Amino acid sequence: MEVFWFIPTHGDSRYLGTTKGARAVDFQYMKQIAEAADRLGFGGVLLPTGKSCEDAWVTASSLISSTEKLKFLVAVRPGLMSPTLAARMASTFDRISGGRLLINIVAGGDPVELAGDGLFLDHDGRYDLTDEFLHIWRKELLGEEVDFEGTHLRVNGAKVVYPTIQKPYPPLYFGGSSPAGQKVAAEHVDVYLSWGEPPQQVKEKIEHVRELAAKQGRTIRFGIRLHVIVRETNEEAWKAANELIQYVDDATIEAAQKIFERFDSEGQKRMAQLHRGSRASLEISPNLWAGIGLVRGGAGTALVGDPETVAERMKEYAELGIETFILSGYPHLEEAYRTAELLFPLLPLDRPQGTSERQGYVSPFGELIANNELPGEVAGNRAKEVAEYAGKKNSQPPAKVAK
Repeated sequence: MEVFWFIPTHGDSRYLGTTKGARAVDFQYMKQIAEAADRLGFGGVLLPTGKSCEDAWVTASSLISSTEKLKFLVAVRPGLMSPTLAARMASTFDRISGGRLLINIVAGGDPVELAGDGLFLDHDGRYDLTDEFLHIWRKELLGEEVDFEGTHLRVNGAKVVYPTIQKPYPPLYFGGSSPAGQKVAAEHVDVYLSWGEPPQQVKEKIEHVRELAAKQGRTIRFGIRLHVIVRETNEEAWKAANELIQYVDDATIEAAQKIFERFDSEGQKRMAQLHRGSRASLEISPNLWAGIGLVRGGAGTALVGDPETVAERMKEYAELGIETFILSGYPHLEEAYRTAELLFPLLPLDRPQGTSERQGYVSPFGELIANNELPGEVAGNRAKEVAEYAGKKNSQPPAKVAK
């Protein structure tokens, strides 16, 4: 299992649907989150894309030098850039970052936004374009010179001069719930992503995409995009979930849902069906909460509970075939720490992460007790020992002072 975090380039807050508790997302704040994710041991970070976001490529590039191991899952959008330019960008980023680029293929789901970007293809037409795009992109990064003429794209003598560090190229991540999207996934991508649907629905998608890929002679790995609200107790976690949407009123929900209705994304439609625009029954599966999707596009569900419960739910997804968990929480800086501290010790991570990478003498193990004693795993476990130690010290006669 690997766990990623999220850079909120479209805004961050303690509460949804209000300016109360909101914070500016500038470079320094994004840098804080990236450095925290890197230090805590998250395997990578997802950067969202779209007109509501700071540009993912510019942002990710600016964070390379602030991080050491962290990988960046950055969007490539067929139809908004040429495959050859995208291949050169990928090669440069991968080389400069030391092999830390992951590619998120995004076909787009909002026709109004796409029209503003000059892309007027319908839903299936965009996936046909994506298929042609990836055919060219993959061959170029394999070192081939490409001549290609399709319905949407044409290149002659296309070639990338500088090779990527990762071979054969940076891994391709992709989420598409429609038949057209799943066909593209089966033919091209390395990791198929699903938003956080109930386990049975995720299982059905995994089995179908796995079967499609097998017909192409390929194998695919799987990931899931979820929010997480983890606290030391279940009661605290559900309280935090309800507080997150406490300022979201019915008018805000209605306005958000009307915008989502214009999307032709099958994944967005599936997210909307989980709550149907109502807060009446938001726990759609054990500990899977759809409250975020009332006003947020894309990933709209969160795992809610104490560390043991959330870890167990993640392991249930893992048993279905999910290897990569792309998580986030509000606000993203604090929740990165909370997630790593509470969840990482309970998860079968694919490399040492978080507190297992302890190298300092004290930090980050906690503050010394009485300026003298290292803290234990649970403070109460050592209270008697510390008291006995203090008693022994106090019972000793004062030392003679040398004259």
